Amino acid sequence: MFLKLIRMLTNTDARRTDHMKKNKLGNTDIYVTPIGLGVLTVGFSQLDLPLDEGAEIVRYAYEKGINLFDTAQYYETYPYMRKAFEGIDMSRNNPDRPIIASKSLYGSYEEMENAIQECLEALNIDHIDIFKLHEVRQDPDWESRAGAWQCLVDYKNKGIVDAIGVSTHHVDVCERMADVPECDIVFPLINYAGLGIRKGSEAGTVQEMEAAIEKCKQAGKGIFAMKAFGGGNLTGTYMKALDYVKDLGCNSIMVGMGKKSEVDDLVAYAEGRLPADYQPDVTAKKIHIDQGDCEGCGACVKRCPNKAIYFNENGLADINYDICLTCGYCAPVCPVRGIIMW
Repeated sequence: MFLKLIRMLTNTDARRTDHMKKNKLGNTDIYVTPIGLGVLTVGFSQLDLPLDEGAEIVRYAYEKGINLFDTAQYYETYPYMRKAFEGIDMSRNNPDRPIIASKSLYGSYEEMENAIQECLEALNIDHIDIFKLHEVRQDPDWESRAGAWQCLVDYKNKGIVDAIGVSTHHVDVCERMADVPECDIVFPLINYAGLGIRKGSEAGTVQEMEAAIEKCKQAGKGIFAMKAFGGGNLTGTYMKALDYVKDLGCNSIMVGMGKKSEVDDLVAYAEGRLPADYQPDVTAKKIHIDQGDCEGCGACVKRCPNKAIYFNENGLADINYDICLTCGYCAPVCPVRGIIMW
């Protein structure tokens, strides 16, 4: 009995809790929790946490029952995940393993092949659950990345990648994926305020993205949604933001988390333990402009009521925190969803 107890305490999965019901991801054989963790948040472009600290957040989410983890080649967050999942059986034989979803911005066959190999080696795994074309825009972008897409198809046929798809902010891309038989997964941007939704070169509407998502669902595509909080700008309406995306019938909602308290809140939400009027404290949050996303269009500069946004030496939008009101008026006018709050 004593030896059995010791084995339980030293088992790396012993502390894991699984109270969340898992959802089948479209027509795939992959089952995911209603909330997934977007690993971008701990990386260089946002919180830039030390390796041990960031890995601890990822591991904590896993131990609390979250099983879907989304990252990307561009995010440079593989080291956090590798350390977080040390000691866990990552093989397909373990039904409780973390489900890894990654993606690449590249367009050619060779570049995508290198991206897949990089992911396998960096995470020390022999297969990838989900791999996607990262941030597909309108049709010309999709056509120009035909080589990368063919690589994903080939690696799925080889059994190295289990499911393939796209991430997108664009209504027209989401709608098109319903008619692409090889596409298993669609990762669209959707939130009740329509922050960041695009259609071609213009803004898209919430209603248009809802219809595109429904079309994909009807075609058997797995859907996990991004930006339910609009890059943190809708955290002030926490329950409304999550309920809206949940009610669309998405298989999972991907949320960036940088604190254990944020993990706890989202796990409690997924398990139905948060009161309907729950609201986290957002008074310490600040507006940030992602310099990797900003295209210097100036829309936010014009919209800021207090003239707190300016063009920096790189020609990109930046914020003067001495006069920023944290009103959030800038976020809706950004065409690339580059304005975030944390």
